[in-house]
Amino acid sequence: MSNLLPCSRPTALAEAVRLALGLTMGGVLIGMATPALAQEETLETDTLVVVGAALKVASPLVETPRPVSLVEREELDERNVQRLDETFRYRSGVLAGHYGADNNTDWFKVRGFDQATYQDGLRIYREGYFQWLPEPYGLERVEIFKGPASILYGEAPSGGLVNAVSKRPTAESRGEIEVQGGNRNHRQFAFDSSGPATEAGDVRYRVVGLYKERDGDLSDTDNERFYLAPSFEWDLSDHTWLTVLASFQRDDGIPVNPFKLPYGTVHDTPFGRVDPQTNYGAPEYDKDEHTQTAIGYEFRHAVDDTWNFEQDFRYSHLDLDLRSTYMMMQNGERTASRGHLQRDGEIDSFTIDNRLVGKWYTDRMENTLLLGVDYQDLNLNSREFDNFFYDSVDIFDPQSDIAPVPGDQLTGRRIDKDQLGLYLQDQLRVDDRWVLLGSVRYDNADVRNESEGLNVTVDETQASTSFSGGIMYLGEKGLNPYLSYTESFQPIATTDASGAVFEEVEGKQWELGIKYAPSNWDGYVTAAVFDLEESNSFATAPGGYQTQEGERTAAGFELESVGYITDNLQLSAAYTYTDARNAEDNRAALIPRHMASAWINYDFANSGLNGLQVAAGVRHVGQSVDGSTTVPDYTVGDAMVSYAINQNWTAQINVNNVTNEEYVASCDFWCYYGESRSVIGSLSYRW
Repeated sequence: MSNLLPCSRPTALAEAVRLALGLTMGGVLIGMATPALAQEETLETDTLVVVGAALKVASPLVETPRPVSLVEREELDERNVQRLDETFRYRSGVLAGHYGADNNTDWFKVRGFDQATYQDGLRIYREGYFQWLPEPYGLERVEIFKGPASILYGEAPSGGLVNAVSKRPTAESRGEIEVQGGNRNHRQFAFDSSGPATEAGDVRYRVVGLYKERDGDLSDTDNERFYLAPSFEWDLSDHTWLTVLASFQRDDGIPVNPFKLPYGTVHDTPFGRVDPQTNYGAPEYDKDEHTQTAIGYEFRHAVDDTWNFEQDFRYSHLDLDLRSTYMMMQNGERTASRGHLQRDGEIDSFTIDNRLVGKWYTDRMENTLLLGVDYQDLNLNSREFDNFFYDSVDIFDPQSDIAPVPGDQLTGRRIDKDQLGLYLQDQLRVDDRWVLLGSVRYDNADVRNESEGLNVTVDETQASTSFSGGIMYLGEKGLNPYLSYTESFQPIATTDASGAVFEEVEGKQWELGIKYAPSNWDGYVTAAVFDLEESNSFATAPGGYQTQEGERTAAGFELESVGYITDNLQLSAAYTYTDARNAEDNRAALIPRHMASAWINYDFANSGLNGLQVAAGVRHVGQSVDGSTTVPDYTVGDAMVSYAINQNWTAQINVNNVTNEEYVASCDFWCYYGESRSVIGSLSYRW
């Protein structure tokens, strides 16, 4: 656990740029004249998907010399994804669920490292316990860029980034109403309505809403969520269009703190094992009230036949009132100390990204040039309390009460951070055989962190220049080998226990791979070897504190395939080998060497069981370590049955961890049980 939260302050340069961007935005919006340009981020073809996450310009996934995977809405529905970190269970290179079923944070490890989360191509700010949580029902798809990704997105951990893409208005009228029920008192009602708002169809709308509640995977924990996301799209002319995206989300619950000790989980004791549902919190006192609101837009203008101007903007506000009690460390044969923390504050942030995209052709070459400038601003104001040794608890029979914290013991924290980025990328396609990619980016971040409790103010500037490059050969039979190099830069606004700001984290990666998508097959196969290094890496020290330990590395191999074996049978399969090392060249905690998964779906269309679909999946996570502690491997199975009653009504049942396997998912100072069995039934009406 860490009480270390981040910060930032605008400089004169940043203020000048902010003003310039504001004038640019205002001028463009006043004089806009434009389009029904097709949204370039995702376009369907017969055999592959065109995706813009990796390049910020439309490019076929299998013709991109960078490691990118994605999960579309159809698969999110098929697997009934309830949390963002469930999305990539059947993709390579991504570890999720290693901290169990947390109900107020999404957890990923990508290629052995942390990742950043974006929504609609703009950074989601997650500082300390202030976690922005995308609602999966409101998403059209989720993309992942594996490895350092600062070249186009600026601030990013070495693992890469996850980009959640919101549902957008549609040209045709359509909608859905869905109800769900399941174990752990799961109840959900959702709706999604979209279509033209005018007779001409030049203005389109979409409204997505949801209410759900469910008990947590620990005793006496729960969460209730209300979500509403309206949006509209306006064709301002034949060359200009504007999309406005807004969302409101309210969560109210009792936090799940899955922290447990090796003692009683992976290690035997004279008193037996700790039950996975054991809650070391104080449910009558703990609470997690979390409200997030955002509004932004995407503006596109075709300047001429060569150049397009693109501008994305979002303002977001997050309120948090958190009281959380958790297991700390053993202090007796069957007792342990508990920690307690509180956060009562808010984050205001805005991000703007301006791009000029030029595309021109010669007899032998297609050239796509991208020029961009983006700016990010974060302000956090919070009152906080941390006591790592608040009281003691019986490990095997914990009490739930705790002494309330007097309000005058909370101390102030203010964090201000702003970041300016300038980037350039050029992509050449030569003779329809070679793809050459080169990029450079400069970032300047100002970080200010004021801690009333530590009586420390830190104010500093962190800057970095990042490079990226790639080359791919497009084979005649859809076999495309490639080589790529990427870098990342992550300014850190948090402080250590003494109040000093952590150093910026930098990453770099080499990758050699091949992507295969023959023209006569609806699917793809990718394989890659990678070597990733990160400087100033974080580690969990004895006592649970976060420290920077030096350089960490990860080298590995990934294999991934998604596609149709027959017209009725679809398979998603993945294998990952990762050798992650810490600064002492020992195996890194949490990260297994081997992971494998497969999800197969059979549609009984055009048979006597027309309308029936069945699916089953298996996920295997290999052995991991935490120093001298070894965490055994585990395998869990998932299943789905869906039946289209008619063209409007569909019933579906999803079961995750079918056999209710009891297992420890990982250890990193603490240990974490994996999520128990989940059973959810759905009934939906679509038109």
